[in-house]
Amino acid sequence: MSQENPVSVGKLILIPAVITLGVTILRLVGELQNWPSPLFSREPGGGGAIVGISWLPIIFGIYFALKLAGAGAGPASLGKALGFTVLGLLLMVGGGFLAASSLSGGPKLAAAFVLIAVAAVVPLLGWPSLAKTLLAYGYAARIPVLIIMFFALRGGWGTHYDGLPPNLPKGGFMATFFMVGVLPQMIIWIAFTVIVGMLVGSITAAIGRHGKTVAPAT
Repeated sequence: MSQENPVSVGKLILIPAVITLGVTILRLVGELQNWPSPLFSREPGGGGAIVGISWLPIIFGIYFALKLAGAGAGPASLGKALGFTVLGLLLMVGGGFLAASSLSGGPKLAAAFVLIAVAAVVPLLGWPSLAKTLLAYGYAARIPVLIIMFFALRGGWGTHYDGLPPNLPKGGFMATFFMVGVLPQMIIWIAFTVIVGMLVGSITAAIGRHGKTVAPAT
């Protein structure tokens, strides 16, 4: 299959981005109104609340893969698509462990985020059209969250958007916003979106290709 993307990325991610924004707004309202757990959680990090956007890359990774494969923009090699995705996953996990051990800052923390950022772009080598779509969707999903976090941290809303980890070094507002907002939303969650979406998308493409191969023989 061709790896060129004949589908407009903007059009492809429009509806998923709108749905994601709706879930984000619903979660914010639910937390401000103190709606019950486990649907909503005000704990730092989200507390595993059911209403959230972290699980949406699973659904939209499959959706994007089906759309792209149907338009002739599937992976040239399923092995490469999965292989580079697994490599990205290993880099992301390694960067996550390194970041957890160096929250006080310094070169180790910088190296951790570099690893995670690289993890987000490595899948481009396996299935460029899907990886680019997931990157675009990731930013469309996470920029609104970052904006909410800015105002929540500034106003002390008491939501998970302004909840701070207990071991976070003390600093000014912008330093705190950068550490708990910018870096996680613009790097960690983007890498997560791409890797998870690529995994389920590549598996979906493999199943679809296998089905087409078996059907004539049957």
